[in-house]
Amino acid sequence: QVQLVESGGGLVQPGGSLRLSCAASGSIYSIYVMGWYRQAPGKQRELVADINSDAMTNYGDSAKGRFTISRENAKTAVTLQMNSLKAEDTAVYYCNLVTYNLNMEYEYWGQGTQVTVSS
Repeated sequence: QVQLVESGGGLVQPGGSLRLSCAASGSIYSIYVMGWYRQAPGKQRELVADINSDAMTNYGDSAKGRFTISRENAKTAVTLQMNSLKAEDTAVYYCNLVTYNLNMEYEYWGQGTQVTVSS
């Protein structure tokens, strides 16, 4: 079993910055993808950014140029630096981990953290 512990989030003014962190523990195989998704009220959950075990990053269109995902030294901890935040970035942000072993895929979600961008 894998546990994801999220931190960060909160209220920020438009144009401000926030940092989200997620640390994973448990049975994580050497091949994995870890990242952040978000879901705004009335909308589908969407990819914000992820990073794989080879440190390759992938960004959703809304995050490109403003957000940066990185791995911490533990490699199963990621940070999402969000700059130039807009009102439309308001959502619940979920940490996600997918790990692979042989032909099996295992997916885990964090409990979510609220990000509100408002003046």
